[in-house]
Amino acid sequence: MKFIVSGKNTEVTDALKERAIKKLSKIEKFFKSDAECNITFQVEKNRHICEVTIISKGLFIRAEETTNDMYASIDMVIDKLERQIRKNKTKLGKRIRQESVVPDNFEIKEHIEEEQTFKVVKSKRFAIKPMDVEEAILQMNLLGHSFFVFSNAETDEVNVVYKRKDGNYGLIEPGF
Repeated sequence: MKFIVSGKNTEVTDALKERAIKKLSKIEKFFKSDAECNITFQVEKNRHICEVTIISKGLFIRAEETTNDMYASIDMVIDKLERQIRKNKTKLGKRIRQESVVPDNFEIKEHIEEEQTFKVVKSKRFAIKPMDVEEAILQMNLLGHSFFVFSNAETDEVNVVYKRKDGNYGLIEPGF
């Protein structure tokens, strides 16, 4: 696995980098050797944020943790990644055909309740009218939703606006 370590508003020390890579080596066995692991350390006031994104041939696994100590954030984000892998091991195992994971390493001995299937409980159809990003955000807020799908009047593409955890807004633009 290839590790890419970066920092925002903080200097990444060798000790911090080594600790993160050592901890992540526990889950490295689940992925092919060409997988890429992006580790980002960020400090905002007293908040120490560790974000890990693993990319393996189209499979994305991401976790983020915030504490008042960076080392604690690393430990918690590793635990979160392990839970995600264990909880979804059957679904991840189906990705074997796409060669994004290592099949032999999905024999997990611990009993962890596994999610059986994803269930769609509601389906909607609606007309998408062209609008700009600001109007889409307004529509989303008026509906009280956390995201809104719309046709971008400037690009004639289907886009998604969403409300971020930090209170700001994000825009998803597909790339084909």
